[in-house]
This record gives sequence, C-alpha cells and structure tokens, in this order.
Amino acid sequence: MLEGKKTSTGGASSESPVPEALGRVLEMLARRVAPASIDRIWIFPPLVKGRKEWGLVAASCMEDSGTLRSLVTGRYTAEMTGKGITFEPEFMSEGSAPKERLPSVMDGVVRRSDLQLGVPREVRIGGDSDKFLDLLREHGWKEPPEEPAVS
Repeated sequence: MLEGKKTSTGGASSESPVPEALGRVLEMLARRVAPASIDRIWIFPPLVKGRKEWGLVAASCMEDSGTLRSLVTGRYTAEMTGKGITFEPEFMSEGSAPKERLPSVMDGVVRRSDLQLGVPREVRIGGDSDKFLDLLREHGWKEPPEEPAVS
C-alpha cells in the first residue's frame, strides 16, 4: 500500500489529525450493514489539510444470490477543533456488480480520482463478524461492557 505524507495542501496521508474518525465510520457502517454480509472493505488513506481530514471506505456486501455484491460507501469529514471533534459521515448505496468486478472498480476509483486518494487497504471479511470486530478494535473501538447478570 502506498501512503502519502501529511501536507498542508492536502493529499493522502498516513498521519490522521482525527485518529478516531475511521473507527467511527466503521462502527456506523456496522449499524447500516450486517457485518456477516460484508465480503471486503476498502479503506482509502485520508486526505488531510491541517487539522481536517476527509475519508472514504467502501464495503462489498454479499447479496442473496451469492454472485452479486452491493457496494456501500461511507465518506466522512472530521476536524479537530479547539472545542473538540466535528464528525460528519455520509453513507450511500452505490448499486450492485458481480463479485469479481469490485476489485477492478476500486482500482478505477484510484486511477480516475483527481484527489490523489492513494491505494486503498483491502480487508477481507468474508462474512466473518469476528474479522469485522477485529477491524473495529484495530481502529480504537471499545466493546461495550457486558450487562451484569440478573440474579
């Protein structure tokens, strides 16, 4: 994976001014799409300018037929301000495609973008909810405490 450096003029970055932003968008994705239906997730390096970042994730979701994948994208804008963090997510259903086409679609997003997105990290989930939870934990998600047993 190629990652850019943080610059004052923007561009892909490996240094996030709002490190929890990616974890937030992934958690929100799990509320919209059942993690057990996610085949793959592509995480694009964020674009950074100062204390503001823009990010994109794309999820390939298994459909009933098994041969088609629906594509759901989660975009966000996050900024570290003097008063805390602002976070603005947006989710969209982008349609369906044969499962073997989506990797080339992601490559095309990178090639056609004038934003210099950088090469996305591809995470294979394969419908395994535990793999998705591992990805959430990797990005700072804390599991809610277990409910105490009622006696």
